[in-house]
Amino acid sequence: MERVVIVTGANSGIGLALCERLLAVDSQLRLCLACRNMRRAEAARAALLTSHTGARVDLLHLDVGSVQSVFTAAQEVKTRYNKIDFLYLNAGIMPNPQVDIGAFFKGLFSRNAINMFATAEGILTQQDRLNSDGLQEVFATNLFGHFLLIRELEPLLCQTGHISRVVWTSSSNAQRSAFSIEDMQHRNGSEPYSSSKYASDMVSLALNKHKNSQGLFSSVICPGLVMTNLTYGILPSFFWTLIMPIMYLIRIFTNTFTLTPYNGAEALHWLFLQTPESLDPRAKYHSLTSARGINYTIPRQMDIDDETSEILYDKLLELERVMRKKLSERNADTEAQTY
Repeated sequence: MERVVIVTGANSGIGLALCERLLAVDSQLRLCLACRNMRRAEAARAALLTSHTGARVDLLHLDVGSVQSVFTAAQEVKTRYNKIDFLYLNAGIMPNPQVDIGAFFKGLFSRNAINMFATAEGILTQQDRLNSDGLQEVFATNLFGHFLLIRELEPLLCQTGHISRVVWTSSSNAQRSAFSIEDMQHRNGSEPYSSSKYASDMVSLALNKHKNSQGLFSSVICPGLVMTNLTYGILPSFFWTLIMPIMYLIRIFTNTFTLTPYNGAEALHWLFLQTPESLDPRAKYHSLTSARGINYTIPRQMDIDDETSEILYDKLLELERVMRKKLSERNADTEAQTY
């Protein structure tokens, strides 16, 4: 029986690299690229079919930062497929990243240089904004939209006698210090990306508690330091060109500099080959690359606790109810205006 795999944010970077690697393992799977930009999605699909002639690659328009788009896309998925085997939650944004140049150069010549590059801890902030749904944009895209997608697709993910997997692309930048349960959307902070990724770690833990008995298992990965559009947006491109040889040299001393999307997708690919019962729900699975360019995956315990994870899960359920009501009222007003 063919496996159905959905990948959000699949038109470039780690998402596209994952799709390429999955088709190399199983050319018979049904692969769905869930993307916001359909022009880029078409190009990604064409590239995959060039390498894997005859593969079944579907496209799905999905903007996880829009509640309406999530509901519409989920409905489309339910008409296409009767089950989902893997749902890779890879889409994410980091708007208007700003680097504290002083802290950067201070850290560059310190013992903390490698960790600074790998996690951006203490030097990277973003300017977030409200989206059309009245939600913080980073929170909505990186976390809440994916949470809604899971909720909407539960009929295909939670089926008797069937095992489904949800895999979140998190980050080494997911820091407890950036997250506050009283401000889960990070309205009052300057590190929304870090906050959203830490929250996704906690949601994964809560999902396992609530959904394992229904056949749904959740895992979290960290791709390492990868050069993608997100990374290139942090500093000018000429800077990355200048320091890239140094970064390959630094890989002699650390295995977290995966650098390429193919290497960064290692843990995502590795999880595809594992049985869920063998995995640790409290671990984040890290893509690593040795100095010799060998890729491998290791688990590391996440800095999360059950109580906060449960509180966050409940808050997201409540926000889901609020957003469903708002959307219903909005659609009703639109229909009234039409007539």
